[in-house]
Amino acid sequence: MKKEHIFLIFILFLTFLSFYLLYQILSPFLASIFLAILLATVFYPVFQKLQRLLRKREVLSAMTMTFLVILVIVLPSSLLIVALANEVVSVYHGLEEMIKTGSLEAYLEKIRGIPFFNWTWERLNQYLDLSQVDPPRLLLENLQQFSTFLFNQTSKILKGFSTFIIGFFFTLLSLYYLFKDGGRLFERLKETLPIPKQERDLLILRFKEMVHATIYGGILIAIIQGLLGGVIFWALGISSPILWGTAMTFLSFIPMGGTALIWVPAAILLFVQGAFLKGVILLGLGVFGISMVDNLLRPFFISTKTNIHPLLLFFAVLGGIQAFGLIGLVIGPLIATLCLTLIEIYIQGIKPKT
Repeated sequence: MKKEHIFLIFILFLTFLSFYLLYQILSPFLASIFLAILLATVFYPVFQKLQRLLRKREVLSAMTMTFLVILVIVLPSSLLIVALANEVVSVYHGLEEMIKTGSLEAYLEKIRGIPFFNWTWERLNQYLDLSQVDPPRLLLENLQQFSTFLFNQTSKILKGFSTFIIGFFFTLLSLYYLFKDGGRLFERLKETLPIPKQERDLLILRFKEMVHATIYGGILIAIIQGLLGGVIFWALGISSPILWGTAMTFLSFIPMGGTALIWVPAAILLFVQGAFLKGVILLGLGVFGISMVDNLLRPFFISTKTNIHPLLLFFAVLGGIQAFGLIGLVIGPLIATLCLTLIEIYIQGIKPKT
């Protein structure tokens, strides 16, 4: 074997070893670094405007922008987590009490007595054998399992709250330097990509468009729907509006049903309780308010060529949470975005030149 080949093998070995050791060093902080990159990407256009306003003072601009992110994202998110944890615990104990006293079964029996429910059940029974199915009992068991799951998850979040605070300190530290030096780092990264300039520019352009579509066209719309749903529940006096608003945020990713899986049953319960006016208001605001947010806002955020399919977005969100935890809410869609971008570049590359 020639000395040149031995030297090349040695260099490759050192390269892989150094990257592996670097990964081991940074692995405890990767979630914090990724969150900082995500926040920097979302707020970088605002940072550029602020930098022009402050006459290119990088340190002052980066510090000001980091402080604004704390005000806009960190404080509201922390308050939301605490309030959500309190509501989950209240709902868990409330359901436990209703199950013990039998009042929950009484509510379910009232639902069974609704004419529309009976009519729907009879029509389904014509095509499916539902004789062995007891809807109130089935719903009761699922509610028990769901409330227990939420209670356990809330306990885990509260136990790991100190770890979360420490991790977010590293996120803010990384965010400051990404604002300050992010432009130069990005240009250096572009130069190191081992692909031709045309494909490199296409990769960056498509990935930016896809990220914009995923974050604004998917996640931001889901947050707006959940926020709107929570405010409506609060205004109508429905208990645990933060919990149900959060649930609507996640369910908005489901292509079929979405947020209606929350506000439709809530409207039915209002009818059962005799609050007909509130039930009608909730149905109206659900149809013409919560559900219309997607149709009204999506065209402002994304174009048809960058739209990620709702079904893929749904599975990417759920799979991302399963694989990476809560941060997977963003990581999952971005990984799907990268795959779609690479597929598009491949298709562009194999098209015959005209």
